Amino acid sequence: MPTVDIYNQKNEKVGTLDLADEIFGQELRQDLIWEVVKCQQARMRKGNSSTKTRAEVSGTGAKPFRQKSTGRARQGTKRSPHHYGGGVAFGPKPRSYSYTVPRKVRHKALCSALSHQARENKLRVIQDLKLEVVKTKPVAEMLASLGLNKALVVDSKDNQNLKLSTRNLSNATFRPTEGINLVELLRYENLVISEAAIKQLEGELKK
Repeated sequence: MPTVDIYNQKNEKVGTLDLADEIFGQELRQDLIWEVVKCQQARMRKGNSSTKTRAEVSGTGAKPFRQKSTGRARQGTKRSPHHYGGGVAFGPKPRSYSYTVPRKVRHKALCSALSHQARENKLRVIQDLKLEVVKTKPVAEMLASLGLNKALVVDSKDNQNLKLSTRNLSNATFRPTEGINLVELLRYENLVISEAAIKQLEGELKK
């Protein structure tokens, strides 16, 4: 069973915590992580590219010239794709790129990433992340004392002071326990989480 040290906001060790082996003791599965990250990034694609077909471009519907005796190929409309200003043939239209992967795959990929962070000492458990006021400086000082350049900060969604205090930091972002996702775990490299939140996270992932 893996264990992790518990620190306060001044980076002083105050205890240890036993982690669930089925969550934080998994092997690194790069194949599953790649599949889930690709799925999440596909869901973020807007898919707004759009072109006009010959039925949508503006222009006359009249025949440009008579059918015979001109020496040119017969034409029925100026809105055809091969005419300047005509419609686009087989162009992109608004679409959704999203797709899903099985829940078990998402679960195993997230546990794999969390386990890797625990092994690489990139998981920092803080005894309490509550702040008295909304202020960015205490969060910045906490991250500096922990020696972290980038971090994903996780606590209960009710911790509004921490959420608002973190939003102005370019090297950190706040997520509630329910909002942890694989893309941000990899982007910010380090996970700073409260003791209560990590117990809640274990409970959610054991379901």
